[in-house]
Amino acid sequence: MEIEAAREVRTTCPYCGVGCGVLAKVAADGQVSVRGDPDHPANFGRLCSKGSALAETIDLDGRLLYPEIHGRRAGWDEALDLVASTFSQTIAEHGRDAVAFYVSGQLLTEDYYVANKLMKGFVGSANIDTNSRLCMASSVAGHRRAFGSDTVPGNYEDLELADLIVLVGSNLAWCHPVLYRRIAAAREKRPEMKIVLVDPRRTMTSDIADMHLVIAPDGDVALFTGLLAYLGQHNALDRAYITAHTTGFGQALFAASALDLAAVAAATGLSEDELDRFYSLFAATSKTVTVYSQGVNQSSSGTDKVNAIINCHLATGRIGSPGAGPFSVTGQPNAMGGREVGGMANMLAAHMEIENPEHRDRVQRFWTAPAIAERPGLKAVEMFQAVADGRIKALWIMATNPVDSMPDADAVEAAIKACPFVVVSDVLARTDTVRHAHVRLPAAAWGEKDGTVTNSERRISRQRAFLDLPGEARPDWQIVAEVGKRMGFAEAFSYASPSEVFAEHAALSGFENDGARDFDIGAYAGVDGEGYERLAPFQWPTPSPATPLWPAGHLPLKGGDQLSPPLSPIANVAEQAPSAKLPISPLEGEMAGRPEGGGWAQPIRFFADGNFYTPDRKARFIAIRPAVETRTSQDYPLILNTGRIRDHWHTMTRTGKSPRLSQHIAEPFVEIHPADAQRFGIGDADIARVSSPRGDVLVRALVTARQRQGSLFAPMHWTDQFAAKGRLDALTAPLTDPVSGQPALKHVAARIEKFAAKAFGFAVMRQRPAPDTATYWAAAKCKGGWRVELAFADDDIDWAGFAVALFGTPPGAEILAYHDRDAGQHRIAAFDGDHLAGALFVAPGPVAVSRGWAADQLNADHVDRRARLAIVAGRPGGVDVDRGAIVCSCFGVGANQIAQAVRGGCASVEAIGAAMHAGTNCGSCRAEIRIIVDAQILQAAE
Repeated sequence: MEIEAAREVRTTCPYCGVGCGVLAKVAADGQVSVRGDPDHPANFGRLCSKGSALAETIDLDGRLLYPEIHGRRAGWDEALDLVASTFSQTIAEHGRDAVAFYVSGQLLTEDYYVANKLMKGFVGSANIDTNSRLCMASSVAGHRRAFGSDTVPGNYEDLELADLIVLVGSNLAWCHPVLYRRIAAAREKRPEMKIVLVDPRRTMTSDIADMHLVIAPDGDVALFTGLLAYLGQHNALDRAYITAHTTGFGQALFAASALDLAAVAAATGLSEDELDRFYSLFAATSKTVTVYSQGVNQSSSGTDKVNAIINCHLATGRIGSPGAGPFSVTGQPNAMGGREVGGMANMLAAHMEIENPEHRDRVQRFWTAPAIAERPGLKAVEMFQAVADGRIKALWIMATNPVDSMPDADAVEAAIKACPFVVVSDVLARTDTVRHAHVRLPAAAWGEKDGTVTNSERRISRQRAFLDLPGEARPDWQIVAEVGKRMGFAEAFSYASPSEVFAEHAALSGFENDGARDFDIGAYAGVDGEGYERLAPFQWPTPSPATPLWPAGHLPLKGGDQLSPPLSPIANVAEQAPSAKLPISPLEGEMAGRPEGGGWAQPIRFFADGNFYTPDRKARFIAIRPAVETRTSQDYPLILNTGRIRDHWHTMTRTGKSPRLSQHIAEPFVEIHPADAQRFGIGDADIARVSSPRGDVLVRALVTARQRQGSLFAPMHWTDQFAAKGRLDALTAPLTDPVSGQPALKHVAARIEKFAAKAFGFAVMRQRPAPDTATYWAAAKCKGGWRVELAFADDDIDWAGFAVALFGTPPGAEILAYHDRDAGQHRIAAFDGDHLAGALFVAPGPVAVSRGWAADQLNADHVDRRARLAIVAGRPGGVDVDRGAIVCSCFGVGANQIAQAVRGGCASVEAIGAAMHAGTNCGSCRAEIRIIVDAQILQAAE
């Protein structure tokens, strides 16, 4: 029998919009390992904790492997025929707008393109929207208002060349760690670089900030309109740029001047001194990049926030030149690719406008489509409201989990449950959304599918398959194309491979373009299967040689910058000559494996010398008057801010599979300021009930001064698959930005109260837990099994019986137990032979157990029966070491280990890294390491 040789495949990470290159190695025995691609220009070999753990997420546990109809296994032909016939019948009976697709930034560009083509060009409705609506819609709207197109002018290199970086509503250290490390590395080389963080919370990103502006929720519009007024008052404007390349400046400045400095201070919660220091720093620093993310976008005033930021850059001419510009950092791996193909309800493919009749005609002719959507479709929140009221009668959800991620999530779930026909394409058989599908279609997962994604700096990279498709799973583009054929559009959807889809997408981008539209990758219109397989990462625009990059008389570059041509569309990274290597960041010498020599002279830059995509080719200032909105009330006196944590992603359908990624934070939580905790009777580690007018959740309380007083923060990742009552978006309202339709997920009126638990528990076990009798539970994968946090409204429980049921204890198992009923202490451990089947610890308050150590016992041999008593005790004995709470997920280093290293003489983050590698990979844990180091040094000094 011939043994397959080991192979390594270049692909791209499926998490955030940084778009890191990944090398996936498949060993001869089939084992997969991953590492960062040292030649990829997004990450130069680095990966964050999530990317580093990708190999732990590709198992088939829980996979949807076969089509299902009403819960029974079906063949593909039966399932696809049913989907096609039901959609066709619904359209015939109720009209085109009675059907809808809700898609995802997890789709590849080819998947997105085919779905958009089917809905907008062949169904003839624009009822296709994406979960990117929850992520980047306000940026899209702001770009289109200011630039005339959804153009992101920034490049990652700008983050290293800037003298001032303003991070607005962006926790880069946890949400985009590789970019965070690039900035940190640049600052180490140039200590004069300044960083300002604008965020209501003192996040881990504040570790590198010279100034942290603890802004009031939604105070960003006032902050940046105030900045524009300040720039005008202090003669810090680039009047030549304003005159030559913009319109509307006078109106924008007049509107911004409506608030004086005192009024801006009142609206932002900042002092006049803080404002003056920030404004003067911005005014004095020509190389300024403003990076913004969900703290800006996820707002009822998100589009105004984006334009307030852009106004300041246009007013100072700080756009499109090295180290300067507004920079929207995307949250999903292919949010940008979805925007390029028109995956949103108010866009057409190739950055064309659905409102523009010439654009509609062009796309319809190119597709030879029988119809074209004539008006924008329903945006995400509107779409599910239409599902609820019956306007939409057939809904296809692809690669996303709206029952957990949409605002007013309980209402969304009710709408999906009541919808006459729901199709879900997914990789998992059990999600909170899949459970309501009439038809379930097994989709290919990362590692199994081929296509492209576009990152935040407009760089298109390949995701390549290195695993066989399991069961009967299929790529999303193929599933949609097969439905299109069955609906009567066989010729238009006769793709044989993703390369054919990509070539058509590229051809459409260049079709009748001639430099008039920003998105143009026409150079790749002729790519074939071999060329597609060898495709190297490239940044758009890359028009065909016959098409100018820019209309005559318009130059995109400043000064002596040279526009170098892109690599050949079919360049193979591994085979390029040294002179054709990928572009190199000049400040990334510390990156392991960085290529030397060669490279492009400069990345492509937009707008340094105007050439915007408006009719007069000038940018538009947007006049904005900040409005202060109060959402709190006597019943709901706090403001809830939602967001992400470091090691988990969206609704945990991927990261929840990784034991490593649950070691850092294993349960849902809420951050609360100590003063608020005292006011509402909340103690650290209590279970708290957080409520809004729409619902409530149960989460662990984390009392911390890093949280702004009067506000709460809770992560959005937990679902019914991982917690009893942790679906955070059940609390959020369907309040949206009037321009972008993006929900306001970071400003929710809420209240908090202590959940009066009678008993708390912690357990580890081999089987997946189903603790139905617990009022609160949160389960997390650990090596060898599961760990679960518990809380009970009643303590009159047969704990031994509960433990046996929880563990699924096999017959003949040895049970060790300790009960102190008067103290409310119970500890039960079950052993199946020499292995631990499970252990349960119960106490009247939060359980004091060495959690990481207890979970490790699932993988240990327990031959010595006397040593088993240590498990019942809940702490290591003898030479066993308790690592403590994991701080560095990349290398599995715990807080106790770091503290011990400090006591042994490691007095800095760098020394900790040298001793145990912690903080040396993605660097997202460096701030936490510094906190531990400082605390230990302070303790020693006392």
